Amino acid sequence: MFEFSLYVLDITMNSVRAGADKISVSLTEEGDWLYFTVSDNGCGMTPEQVEKLGNPFFTTRKTRNVGLGIPFLKMLAEMTGGEVQIHSVHESISAEHGTTTSARFGRNHIDFVPLGDMVDTVKTLIHGSPEIDFVYTHKTENGEVALDTSEIRQILGEDISLAEPEILSWIEGNLREQYDAIQ
Repeated sequence: MFEFSLYVLDITMNSVRAGADKISVSLTEEGDWLYFTVSDNGCGMTPEQVEKLGNPFFTTRKTRNVGLGIPFLKMLAEMTGGEVQIHSVHESISAEHGTTTSARFGRNHIDFVPLGDMVDTVKTLIHGSPEIDFVYTHKTENGEVALDTSEIRQILGEDISLAEPEILSWIEGNLREQYDAIQ
């Protein structure tokens, strides 16, 4: 993948497939580092599954026999001097189940890919799964961009889908305004 935003999309889609109804995506730029976290309340994974995540020939998906998202994310992080950590609690173990994937990347490293269009990534996630509550934050040294779809849903009511073109257009405009303000 040639943009970091595509890694964000790929890893977040794992949370969608895990049945999460609340997903938090956080980016924090601090000095030479980019910290990335996706947390969900999906079904979670067993310790054995978490241990196998680095293997590209392991996947929890039923539609294919390979899972490259985590191995690629780990490779990118390590190539830039960073790391990836995954903490997961399977639903059979606790009512407080879900997965948190955290990564740290050397954003000034020659091997770090460009950030890409995070607005399009967030918009794509919401469009594809409008019933899920997404919380997105991107903190930089110049300010913060934030969006919480549960707040939008409270204003609109449950009868209006966040996938409606007018709503998606508003979300895109709101995020772009926030990014323009911190440039």
